[in-house]
Amino acid sequence: MFNQLEILSDEQSEKLYTIRRYIKTLDSVCIAYSGGVDSTLVASLAFEQLGSKAIAITGISPALANTLREEARRQAKWIGVKHLEIKTSELDQSSYSENPKDRCFACKKELHKHTTFLSKKLNYKIVLDGVNLDDLKDYRPGIQASKQAGVISPLAKFKVSKQDIRDISRALGFPWWDKPAQPCLSSRFPYGHEITSERLKMVETAEEYLKERGLSEVRVRCQGSTARIEIPQDELKHFFNNYNFSEIVQYFSNLGFNCTSLDLEGLVSGKLNR
Repeated sequence: MFNQLEILSDEQSEKLYTIRRYIKTLDSVCIAYSGGVDSTLVASLAFEQLGSKAIAITGISPALANTLREEARRQAKWIGVKHLEIKTSELDQSSYSENPKDRCFACKKELHKHTTFLSKKLNYKIVLDGVNLDDLKDYRPGIQASKQAGVISPLAKFKVSKQDIRDISRALGFPWWDKPAQPCLSSRFPYGHEITSERLKMVETAEEYLKERGLSEVRVRCQGSTARIEIPQDELKHFFNNYNFSEIVQYFSNLGFNCTSLDLEGLVSGKLNR
């Protein structure tokens, strides 16, 4: 069992106890594991309670940044849980590549086509994911696809919020407890703008370029051939004073962006859902 290194509130302690007890009652589980803080907590507690009867599965496609894939691998190794990667083909489907408002439904449908198949093939009884209480308050059409596939969301089931997840992860000593949210690269494109593997690579490369220069949390939104950089509001002044805009514009131009701008509102998760 993962030792608790910090004190949690009574409510959070009860939530942690309840999830542990619930997972312990399951025969075996397959976790849809992205490497984010949410699904990593579920994978950790599943391995803690079930050992080899828990397996983590990560869907691999051009929409998953390579750095996040590597982080998912390292975290799974740190936990000790068995980890498999599967190739998904959502980009081959117009219901995804044309980027309609319910794109995430097509994504999760494709993902869980594989997770449910593998779970049955490998004799794991139940598929879990990392959907939490806060996700239920946002526009998340993928949640419906998961429900249709019979996936269970223990964090949402027991009303565990994003802050709870970070606090519990920190208390259990998980070094990634404060890892920034990193939605898939397709979330950088406004609905109705086509998504291709080439455009996803442009966005991924642009974001990595900025991260290598000290920006820990950044989005590069892609609208046509225009790149719009989003960073946290409290980092804007530092960005203005310390970054060479000409170099950034030139680098982005070499990637294929005809215009590069900075969003003065700052980084707002889910902004394109407006």
